[in-house]
Amino acid sequence: MATVVISAYDVVNYPQGGGHFWVYLQYVLGLRLLGHEVYWLEAFRTKGLEDQEAAALVTFETRMQQYGLGGKCILYRTRGKEPLSEAPAEYLNMTRKEAETVFGRADLLLNFHYAISPALLSFFRRTALVDIDPGLLQFWITSGQLRVPRHDFHFSTAEGVGRRGGKIPSDNPRWIHIRPAICLERWPYTFDPCCKAFTTVSTWDSSDWVVAPDETYENTKRVAFLEFAGLPQLTPQPLELALFLRTERDMQERKNLEDGGWSIRQACEVAATPEMYQAYIQRSRGEFSCAKPSYIKLQTSWISDRTICYLASGKPVVVQHTGPSSFLPNGEGMFRFLTLQDAADALEVINASYRRQSQAARRIAETHFDSKQVVTEILTHALG
Repeated sequence: MATVVISAYDVVNYPQGGGHFWVYLQYVLGLRLLGHEVYWLEAFRTKGLEDQEAAALVTFETRMQQYGLGGKCILYRTRGKEPLSEAPAEYLNMTRKEAETVFGRADLLLNFHYAISPALLSFFRRTALVDIDPGLLQFWITSGQLRVPRHDFHFSTAEGVGRRGGKIPSDNPRWIHIRPAICLERWPYTFDPCCKAFTTVSTWDSSDWVVAPDETYENTKRVAFLEFAGLPQLTPQPLELALFLRTERDMQERKNLEDGGWSIRQACEVAATPEMYQAYIQRSRGEFSCAKPSYIKLQTSWISDRTICYLASGKPVVVQHTGPSSFLPNGEGMFRFLTLQDAADALEVINASYRRQSQAARRIAETHFDSKQVVTEILTHALG
C-alpha cells in the first residue's frame, strides 16, 4: 500500500465552506478505502486576527478528527497568498523534522495547491498536480498570471483540456485526463419523491474576471445565473439557490430573483459544514445549475464536484452544457442544457419519470466518478 500526502487549498482558512472541504475529502476517502495511508497537508494563512484564526483552527481540527485524519494533518504557516520561496519554517501541529520525515517516506504528493512552494515539492519522491479549474488554470499559466511549479505528473478533471482542435493547450505540461471523485460509500442513494426543490450551492459574486488579449469578461456564477433568471416563468418546478451573498448589489439582485419566482437562501445557513452541505443536497429533488462563462467559452466539458454529489445521492441534475463529452449522458439522470427552454423541458421530463431518473443519476456516479476508481487511475499513472 502507498503513503500519499494530499495538499489541499484554503480549507482551514474557509471554515464556512462545507462543500469546499468535500472536494479534497473525496480523494482522501477513496485512498483510505483501498488501504492506503493518507496525510493532509495545507498552508494556514495568518493575518493577525488571533480570535478568528484560533476559531478556524479549532473547526478544522474537529473536522479532521471526525473524518479519521486526527494525527494525519500537517499545517504550515504562511503570511499571505504569495507562494513561499523556501520550504516552510513553521508547522502548527508537529515539528519540522516530523513533517519532513513524512514527506520523505511518502510515495506521492497529490497536490491541489497550484502555487505551492517548489522547495516543499523537493522533499517528495514523486509529485502530481490535480487541476480542478480546467481551462482557467491553463489560461493563467500561459498568460503568466500564475507560476505553477513543475510536477512529475499533471492531471486535469476535464476532457476539453488538450482536446485536438480545442481551445485549451496541454502540450506543456502534458495533462492526463481523470474524472472528479465521489466517495459512494459516504454519499448513499437517498431517493425521496417528496423532495420539492431543485437546488444548488454557489458563490454569487466575486472579483473574478478573465482578461485576455482578445476579450475581457466577468467570469462569475452571477452572470451565468442571470442569463437564465426567467426559468421560473417556464416551469412549475420550485427552484432554489443557496448563495454566498455579500454586497448591497447582491441583495438587490436577490430581491429581483425572488420577485421572479426563485427561492434564495444564504449558503452559510444551509451549507456551512460538511454535514449541512450533504444534508441540503440529500433534501433536494435535484440540481439546477449554471457554469462560469469560461467553462463554456473554452468548451472544457467540465462537470462540477458538487454536481456529482447530487448524482451519487440519486438526485437528477439539469446543468449547463460545457462542451462535448465522451461519457457524460444527456437525457437520463443528467440533462445538459443550452437554452432556457432546454432547461424547462428537462425539468418536465424528470418529474414525469422521477424514480427512473433518480436511479439513472446514481448509476452515472457509480459508473464514472467512484473515488476508488479515480484514485486507482491516478496511482497507476504516478506510481506505475
